[in-house]
Amino acid sequence: MSTNADVKLIEIPKIQDRRGNLSVIEETTIPFKSNRVYYLYDIPSGSRRGGHAHKIQQEFLIALSGSFDVVLKDGKSTQIVTLNKPNAGLLIVDGIWRELRNFSSGAVCLVLASGEFDEDDYIREYKNFRLFKNR
Repeated sequence: MSTNADVKLIEIPKIQDRRGNLSVIEETTIPFKSNRVYYLYDIPSGSRRGGHAHKIQQEFLIALSGSFDVVLKDGKSTQIVTLNKPNAGLLIVDGIWRELRNFSSGAVCLVLASGEFDEDDYIREYKNFRLFKNR
């Protein structure tokens, strides 16, 4: 079973020049092929997102603009990671509960997912997550 130690902050290659920065995510940047991309934006002050875990899917979260906190729970420990750079992303492996909160004004969260949407892959109740981790 995965733990918070399996979650990784990954630096995304950045190309700098006088016209601005460019970051590229290619096959070797993250350990999975991205099959779905979505993004969160216009998040009202005080709102929370996430509040679930995936049974098999992995995700890579990037703060394209602004900042937010990612609360990670593996059933035994809790870890908080602040994302605030567009050239760094958080790899969340399967079996980790995640909650996103403390969004700054104008925050944009880009998510690359290893799988297409599959409701059966979601664990949406924390008590069910605990049962999943203790099986």
